[in-house]
Amino acid sequence: MPDVNLPLSGAVTQTINPWTAYFTAMGSQIGLINVNVGSSSDPDIERDVLARVASYGKQLGRIGDAMLVLLKHFHPAGELSHHDRRAIEDLKLMLAEIANVKHDHGASFVVSPSGSSR
Repeated sequence: MPDVNLPLSGAVTQTINPWTAYFTAMGSQIGLINVNVGSSSDPDIERDVLARVASYGKQLGRIGDAMLVLLKHFHPAGELSHHDRRAIEDLKLMLAEIANVKHDHGASFVVSPSGSSR
């Protein structure tokens, strides 16, 4: 029997691997949660800190809480430039917005930008 092909429909053979097709479409993510630690100088330590100590969010939250305490007690407002005062106010505003989100989600301990816990 002769092999007849119409124009643009030549003999095509293509192997489709469903695993490759699926994972390529998902950006090669295999697990439910993948953490890309970027270009850390020691990725093993960074992964261990994330697993055993605190997530990035918790680390940043504690730094923000400590910054509010420092700003409350040691803030020489008169000696700062306009740019520096603006940076501090932007930080306080961001931390207030984060505190509101935490409060909305029922967080049991939230430090407000005024330095008090609610």
